[in-house]
Amino acid sequence: MFGFIKSAIKGLQKPEYDNVGNSDEYEERRYKPAKWVSTTVNKISAKEATTEGFHRLFAFISGENDKSTKVDMTAPVTTWVDPGAGPNCESSFTVSFYIPTEHQEDPPKPTNPLVFIEDRPEFTAYVTKFGGFANDEMWVQKAVELGNAIGDYSKFNDEQYYTAGYDPPFKPFGRTNEIWFVKNETSLKGSSVDQKEEQKIQYSPVNVTTV
Repeated sequence: MFGFIKSAIKGLQKPEYDNVGNSDEYEERRYKPAKWVSTTVNKISAKEATTEGFHRLFAFISGENDKSTKVDMTAPVTTWVDPGAGPNCESSFTVSFYIPTEHQEDPPKPTNPLVFIEDRPEFTAYVTKFGGFANDEMWVQKAVELGNAIGDYSKFNDEQYYTAGYDPPFKPFGRTNEIWFVKNETSLKGSSVDQKEEQKIQYSPVNVTTV
């Protein structure tokens, strides 16, 4: 699996966005509408959830879809984090791969019922970057720091957020991680979470008959 990712790492497609503002501590980006392939995992650990979600999505791009099509790896891997009620409660993590341009109009349909195609609308995000290998505590710390840097909590959804990772696990240096807070002019909660069942129906898995 890692060999496939490594061979493509230099030419990964990324979702399109415009930079619409900057400060010393974060930037403001407007992302264009796009389709993503997604899966939701409920876990206490973000690392365990994203690993499980990544493997489901990697199976999809490796041909586990109705067309048996191999789809190029893209970046970043985003995770929509909907925190649980407490430190020992499960949180909801929706892990997503951006679908490459050549498949945006008619993406392959997942055959795994836990995987769905997400229509992510245009949205604006406050984004902060940091390096290194991010663990669960670091993601939370950076989210808190970004919220404090923005200051006005009425500007963004402070209950959920995205994490974004751009690098494979074998890359030791020069890693890029990001936290995205969605600006309140747009809502992605429905895109990543509430519309999950609708997306599953729209892109229903093919029936497989075993003999």
